[in-house]
Amino acid sequence: MRVLHDIHLEIRTGEVLGILGESGCGKSTLANAILRLLPPHARSESGQILHRGEDLQTMSESELRSIRGRDICLVPQDPALSLNPLLMVGTQIAEVLRAHTPGKGRDRREVVKNILCTVGFDRPNEIYYAYPHQLSGGQRQRVVIAQAVACRPGIVIVDEPTSNLDPGLCSEIVRFFSALSRRHGCSILAISHDLPMFAGFADRIAVMYAGRIVEVGTCAEIIERPLHPYTQALVRIWKSAKGQRFKAKERFEAIAGEVPDPTIAIRGCAFEPRCPERMEVCLNQYPSTIAIESSRCVSCFKYAE
Repeated sequence: MRVLHDIHLEIRTGEVLGILGESGCGKSTLANAILRLLPPHARSESGQILHRGEDLQTMSESELRSIRGRDICLVPQDPALSLNPLLMVGTQIAEVLRAHTPGKGRDRREVVKNILCTVGFDRPNEIYYAYPHQLSGGQRQRVVIAQAVACRPGIVIVDEPTSNLDPGLCSEIVRFFSALSRRHGCSILAISHDLPMFAGFADRIAVMYAGRIVEVGTCAEIIERPLHPYTQALVRIWKSAKGQRFKAKERFEAIAGEVPDPTIAIRGCAFEPRCPERMEVCLNQYPSTIAIESSRCVSCFKYAE
């Protein structure tokens, strides 16, 4: 079973690159694959993951440990599962510093408390000595963010950072990552199924479907002039929902069908069964990636010469 197919992405220094797609399209698998955190039964068949000219695919586990958390870090989707319930949250953040930076325990405690202030805690001492179960979901989310940014990494991978959070906290989290990118030149790979989160946040968006990147463009281009039928459907649904007030028993527009089962091999375009513009060629061939403009590319036979 292949979950990811021919992924080609480049994230630039200080850029916020969004990965957009439905649940089940392979976004989280991509995030874990970058840092080689896939489960034991999963493997990468081919390709390179280049960071500063070095291929992470060929590194030993000890070499990877020196990079994870220091140069590249991952903010996982579910902080409740990533935090150790038996350790105080301050200790867990301090472990990241101890692994990558010199210093004494007392000095690290003060650094951790400063980091907790940075991510929005107004009582850092109280949070430092708390256990994960004593915190709310939003507080745990900020704790894993504090872990991730403790060593000021060059690349932060954020997997569904606003899922299950109230709108006010979502905006706060997005503002924090925007400021992190601006102030420290940090590159952010933000993964979400939530298109509105990227508006005003992402510089570019890569749209993912069934384990493939189907379209790449600037945030404005994707929202205002989507090219791929899947992207067009996502944008249309978002704009339609944004312009309506919710009413009881009201049904919002949706894309018919489901994301294909990755265990079933597909000869043609994976979106073909759900596409209103499908052609006969879509059944038997997957479209190559076509550069529309210098900043844009799309995989769709509509744009083939």
